[in-house]
Amino acid sequence: MALRVASFNVNGIRACQKRGFEGWLAAREADVIGLQEVRCPVAALPEGVFGDHHLAYDPGTAAGRNGVALLTREAPVAVRTFGAPVLRRAPGETHTELVEPDPGPTLPRELKEFADEGRYVEVDLADVPVTVASLYLPKGGLPADLQEKMAGRMREKPDGGAKFERKMRFLAGFAKQLTRSRKAAAAAGREFVVVGDFNIAHTERDIKNWRGNKNSEGFLPPEREWVSSILSPRTLVDVVRAQYPDTDGPYAWWSWMGQAFERDTGWRIDYHLATPGLARSVTAAGVDKEPSRAERLSDHAPVVVDYEI
Repeated sequence: MALRVASFNVNGIRACQKRGFEGWLAAREADVIGLQEVRCPVAALPEGVFGDHHLAYDPGTAAGRNGVALLTREAPVAVRTFGAPVLRRAPGETHTELVEPDPGPTLPRELKEFADEGRYVEVDLADVPVTVASLYLPKGGLPADLQEKMAGRMREKPDGGAKFERKMRFLAGFAKQLTRSRKAAAAAGREFVVVGDFNIAHTERDIKNWRGNKNSEGFLPPEREWVSSILSPRTLVDVVRAQYPDTDGPYAWWSWMGQAFERDTGWRIDYHLATPGLARSVTAAGVDKEPSRAERLSDHAPVVVDYEI
């Protein structure tokens, strides 16, 4: 059975809808879509924006921020978050009540401070033995020593490394969470894939201007080392990189500033990380980069992978 899975940071579903999200959704015919930065209260979700897909949405509690969702063809067997209530809605429904998620592996202690931020949702698909997760990982910041070196040159107000340390706590906990979710899926006879915005470019091939970004958040050595630590032929495989082993990119995020989009000065921070069995089933993978700036749906582009289950 063919299974098309897309990951898309929409940078606000209401803004993305105005730019043409529904047209992309209908034309792409994905079976599962992981969304990040939905950034919309449940009651304000645009009617019909998700077409004929079932919705599992963890909106989080921070107004106008975060929010992750999974759209599926069939109602999922189970929906899990970091413990936060979730919206489960069938096509055509309009109710706004959040329900408790299904039980899952014990949440690592490092993730408890992130539980209500709308950063993670996973579902057990009903039609194929696969568990799919959607992730929005914290952006982070610079460590304190780099902030001192860059005094007067930072765009953001120095915070003594607080955002960096917070991101590193998330990474420590999420590595454990990935192991627990992957093993739980295996115990249930399921493959596992996590898609989403990891806010980390793993290697020099994942960022156009890597020399100029050695001291940038999202490309710091500890962040890149963390990505390396969760990948292996036995655990999780970066399936897009596996399809393009010697290619720069394909990038999926470009700044709105300057000519970054036109010059393809991008970052590859949106991933599909799949268990080896699922990774071996990939038949196609790529990025839906729009033809022009005027046609952009978001600052990210969808990352789409076809699996043959």
